[in-house]
Amino acid sequence: MTEKRYANIAMHKEKLDDNKEVYVVQCTNLGVASQGESVEEAMKMIKEAVELYLEEKPDAFEELGVVNEPGLFSVIEVDKPKDNR
Repeated sequence: MTEKRYANIAMHKEKLDDNKEVYVVQCTNLGVASQGESVEEAMKMIKEAVELYLEEKPDAFEELGVVNEPGLFSVIEVDKPKDNR
């Protein structure tokens, strides 16, 4: 039976110098990053990047920890501070 682990992924939208928007993704467990033009492409690219990373550094698989369910990521809304000058 193959041992499986979850890799925590954080994603955000970023605008490139040419004003093109991309989704930037990072595996927070391993520090591996990638990007894609859509959420689906970005997720496909980060999975490939993580798998390639683990092929090169198989011991890093242990850095994913033993987790029975995916991690939880969310966002919060914050207000811009008022300029009191």
